[in-house]
Amino acid sequence: MKTKYIACALVMALAMFGAAKVQAQNLVIGGKNFTEQLILSNMTAQYLRAKGYDIELKNGLGTTLMRSALESGQLDIVWDYTGTALIVYNHIEEKLDPGQIYSKVKELDAPRGLAWLNESELNNTYAFAMPQKIADEYGINSLQDLADRINADAQDGAKNQRLMGVDYEFASRPDGLGPMQALYGFKLERGAVKQMDPGLVYTALKNEQLFVGLTYASDGRIKGFDLKLLEDDKGYFAAYKATPVVRQEILDRNPQLAEQLNALAASIDTGKMTELNKRVDIDQEPVSKVAADFLKQAGLI
Repeated sequence: MKTKYIACALVMALAMFGAAKVQAQNLVIGGKNFTEQLILSNMTAQYLRAKGYDIELKNGLGTTLMRSALESGQLDIVWDYTGTALIVYNHIEEKLDPGQIYSKVKELDAPRGLAWLNESELNNTYAFAMPQKIADEYGINSLQDLADRINADAQDGAKNQRLMGVDYEFASRPDGLGPMQALYGFKLERGAVKQMDPGLVYTALKNEQLFVGLTYASDGRIKGFDLKLLEDDKGYFAAYKATPVVRQEILDRNPQLAEQLNALAASIDTGKMTELNKRVDIDQEPVSKVAADFLKQAGLI
């Protein structure tokens, strides 16, 4: 009788362990539809698989679609950006410093059952860039340097305008080009601002057809096309810190998951991600290989 009881208890314990294991390991990771997000989501999938989780990867999603899928429970883990959450999801246009942005979006998402883990040092914010050769020639390192150069040209009556390339949205939106010029104290003539597709801005900068253009801080083409990022010395652009966002229910069922994802976040910064983006966009390496190489070099797998 005692032997039978022990055997039954063992069977029940194994069944419960098996059920818990399945529950703990079944995670769905989402990602957006651009290179950096494809790398981050793929990297996370490989990393967590190596930790023993059963992972399903659903990337290539639009920003709002990914967010909706996370809120509805179709996704469990994503990487999102603090600035996107502040401005796009919560429609807050108040100027906040990076720490305030993180605290605000974390606070706002907690009642929705979404937990923002530790933010990484990857800040994929808006940035202005110049061809390195031209930046060196004029000694321009920051947006204030750029403003001073434009104002000096205007005072000298220079005939050749300094051409700036921006996308159509940035040219007209209320937190776009107009307020930036006001903050830094310069004014470009309408003909000096070229509105174009974001991808064409990089090509025009590479070919030195633009003096300066709007880019993203961690885009691989910054390095691949030998461009100089200008320091936003007055802090005009909001921080877009990449951060793992997880449904709280998933964290509750997987006690080690937060610590594991925080370790991954701690290994990533803007410079490293720029290089990874370059390897995919410029060197045409497969996303999965680039992600695996990074994880191995970082000692995470």
